[in-house]
Amino acid sequence: MTDTRDPEPVIGSRLGVDVGRARVGLAATDPAGILASPVATLTRDPKEFRDLHKIVDEASQRNAVRAYVGDPINLKGQKTASTQDAHTFARQLAKLLVEAGLPTQVRLIDERLSTVSATQQLRQAGVSSRKQRSVIDQLAAVAILEHAMVLEQNTGVNTGVLVSSDEEDAVDG
Repeated sequence: MTDTRDPEPVIGSRLGVDVGRARVGLAATDPAGILASPVATLTRDPKEFRDLHKIVDEASQRNAVRAYVGDPINLKGQKTASTQDAHTFARQLAKLLVEAGLPTQVRLIDERLSTVSATQQLRQAGVSSRKQRSVIDQLAAVAILEHAMVLEQNTGVNTGVLVSSDEEDAVDG
């Protein structure tokens, strides 16, 4: 994995991905890359990769230029139990996008507080905790995507760490 920063921002649709052990939240922007919206909550499928293929399909349909995968680090900036899982997921996604002939970049982005923020939004909206489960992952993906978009807008450069599909162990370093 390398951290490359392009001097010019790229215009186009982007995806936000919140990777969990059981579910994956997916969000996307409009074609101009301005407004982030929830798309789906996918069931994790580590054997058949249906979740990953659905994300590749969305990237293709939306002509996505970026897919931001949440990097689960703790408030001290340290790896968590889910970090390796998210990094592996990001590499698999990057590989499938390349195999599909799509130019979509995969970038890991700090996701601290994305789920907390989504939970607070739902609570404030009066959604019961029982009903939150079906949308919490999507809203966390929206939070990841919005965070990446704000960083890019404020800095004028691409944000996150670029994931390469052929770097098996570079993510862990």
